[in-house]
Amino acid sequence: MSYFDDLAYQFIDGEWRSGSGSWDIVDFNPYSGEKLASITVATAAEVDAAYRAAERAQRGWAETNPYTRRLVFERALRIIDEREAELAAAIAAEVGGTRAKVGFELHLVREFLREAVQLALRAEGRILPSPVDGKENRLYRMPVGVVGVISPFNFPLLLSVKSVAPALALGNAVVLKPHQNTPICGGGLVARIFEEAGLPAGVLNVVVTDIAEIGDALLEHPVPKVISFTGSEKVGRHVATVAAAQFKQTVLELGGNSALVVLDDADVDYAVDAAVFSRFIHQGQVCMAANRVLVDRSLEREFTEKFVAKVASLKVGDPADPATHIGPLINAGQAEAITALVDRAVGEGATALLHGKSEGTLVGPSVLGGVAEDSWLLRQEIFGPVVVLVPFDGDDEAVRLTNATPYGLSGAVHTGDIERGVRFAKRIETGMIHINDGTVHDEPIVPFGGEKRSGLGRLNGDAMVEAFTTTKWISIQHGRSRFPF
Repeated sequence: MSYFDDLAYQFIDGEWRSGSGSWDIVDFNPYSGEKLASITVATAAEVDAAYRAAERAQRGWAETNPYTRRLVFERALRIIDEREAELAAAIAAEVGGTRAKVGFELHLVREFLREAVQLALRAEGRILPSPVDGKENRLYRMPVGVVGVISPFNFPLLLSVKSVAPALALGNAVVLKPHQNTPICGGGLVARIFEEAGLPAGVLNVVVTDIAEIGDALLEHPVPKVISFTGSEKVGRHVATVAAAQFKQTVLELGGNSALVVLDDADVDYAVDAAVFSRFIHQGQVCMAANRVLVDRSLEREFTEKFVAKVASLKVGDPADPATHIGPLINAGQAEAITALVDRAVGEGATALLHGKSEGTLVGPSVLGGVAEDSWLLRQEIFGPVVVLVPFDGDDEAVRLTNATPYGLSGAVHTGDIERGVRFAKRIETGMIHINDGTVHDEPIVPFGGEKRSGLGRLNGDAMVEAFTTTKWISIQHGRSRFPF
C-alpha cells in the first residue's frame, strides 16, 4: 500500500474527504520530480468544519479517563513499529530524506509518543492555603480546549506529532495543517496512525490548504485557544501578531543561526565530525543546524584542512542510496535560493574553500571563509548545505561573535575543560547549547525552544503541560463567610 494513492486527504470529523477549493496542491518527490499526489485545497468553510468538529469532540475526550487516553498512544507506537518500512519509504519519497535522516526522524517520533503516554497522567493539581478561615483553594490543570498546529516540511511527521500527541494526551482536540510541500507525512500519516489507534472521531482533524486559499482563517477562528507553529521567523511573526489580536496563546519554534564553537583546547578531529554532522544533516534543512563554525585562530589551519576534506568526501545524490549523505533540497526554488546565496557571498569577497555544484534540487556542500564580520551572511538562517568558517582570538571574542545574530536557538562548544565549556555556554544568548557535541538535539523531556527571534515558549516534557493546559482556581468555603453588606 502507498500512502499517496488516496484521492481524499482532508480528515474532518472522522471522515476522509476531498477539499472543495478552486485549485490543487501538487505533491512532488523532490529528488525524482515524480508526482506523488494532487490535493484539492480545503476552504475556509472546511477549516471551520474542522474546528467545530474538534470543539464538539473535545469535551468527551477530556472527560475520558487519562489511563484510557494513554492507550491510544501505546497503540500508535505499535502501528509505527508494524509499518516502519512503509513510513520510511513515504518520508524518503516526500521529503528527500536520506536513510540516516529517516531513521533519526522515526526514532524521535517513537520517543515523543512514549512521552505522550506518560504526559496523559501529568496534569497535576495543587491545594494552596488561604488567609481566610475555612477556605480551601484548589488549582486544576485543565485542557485549553482546541489547539491549532501548523507544522513544517523538514521533519514533517516528527514535528506534527511533537505538538499533536501532547495536546491530545492532555485532553485537547487538535486541528493540524501540514506544510504544503509535505501534506502526507506531515498530515495524512498522522491522521491515519491515530485513526487506526482508536482516537475518537473529531478529536484530531487535518486540513491541507494554503494561506492563498484561506487567508488567516486558521489563526483567527474563535475555537482554538492555542496555536503551535513551527517554521520560519517571518511567518512566525505573522502568526504571533494575528493570534495576539485574538487573545490566543502561541508556542513558536522558529529559525536559528546556530554556531558551533571550537576553543583552543578542543579535540580537533572530534570537533570536525560534530561540525560536519551539525551542518549537513538533512542537507542543512534543520533549524538547529550549525550555520557558523567558529574556530580559535590557533587551531584554524588544522581544523579547516580536516573540515574541508571531510565535507568534500560527502556523497551527494539519491536519498534512497544508503551511501548518500546529502540528498535533494525540498524544491527547486530552495535550491536556486541557496545557489544564489553562495554566488552572492563569493561575489562580495568571501572565499569558497569548497564550492558545491548544483543540479536540479541537488546542491553540493559549500564551505565559505573570509566573510566580513558585519556581513549579512553571518546574521541570517541558511536553510541548505552551506557553512561559514569564522576564526576568533580568545573566548571573549568567540562569545561576542556567537551572540552577534538576531537568533538564539541552539549551539555547541568544544573544549577539553568541561567547566570552561559550561562558563562559555552560560554567556551565549540561546535556548539550548551543547558541550562537546553537535548542535542538533531534541529529547522528549527536556525543554526545547529559543531566545530572541528563534521563538516563544518551550515544548517537551513539563513544558507541554504549561503550553496545552490552563490553570483554574476553584475555592471552597467550609462554613459561612462574613460579608460587609
